[in-house]
Parts: sequence; structure tokens; C-alpha cells
Amino acid sequence: MVKAIWNGAVLAESDKTIMVEGNHYFPPASIHQEYFVESDSHTICSRKGVASYYDIQVDGKTINNAAWYYPAPQPAAEKITGYIAFWHGVQVRQE
Repeated sequence: MVKAIWNGAVLAESDKTIMVEGNHYFPPASIHQEYFVESDSHTICSRKGVASYYDIQVDGKTINNAAWYYPAPQPAAEKITGYIAFWHGVQVRQE
């Protein structure tokens, strides 16, 4: 089981993550949606496409753009469509 944790809260947990470039991508159904707020940020990866971001909010604290996903990735990355990965201090660990 892989878990994403920040500020004492489990943001996502799954035994079906997909590893891409050293990041665990969590299935959309595995996230605890109450901690996620859609961000206006987007970036472009030449291999995967346009990434969208979430801010994470837990107990009155916010970490901006701490999770990202590809809603419509390039064909080579379509297996991670909608899957969510983390950074900016979110701990991702296998238990």
C-alpha cells in the first residue's frame, strides 16, 4: 500500500499506483477529495502533455500546487490519465 501524507492527513492511498519518472501516480478514486482544491496552474511536459494542479488544504493550512495530474495526456502517457502525483512536501511512502 502506498500513501500520500501531509500535515498528518492521508491524502491518498492505493496498492495500484503507477510509477512514472520516479513518482507514484494514484488512481483518482484513491484520493480523499475533501483535501483537494483545483488550482489555476498548468504546466507542459513534452512527453506527457498539459498538467493540471491541486492545492492541498488540511486543518486550515494550504500547500499550493502540491498535486498534479494529466486530464488528457499524450498517447504515450495515457495510462496515467487522471491519476494524481504529489510533491512540495507531501510524503509518499510505501507501507
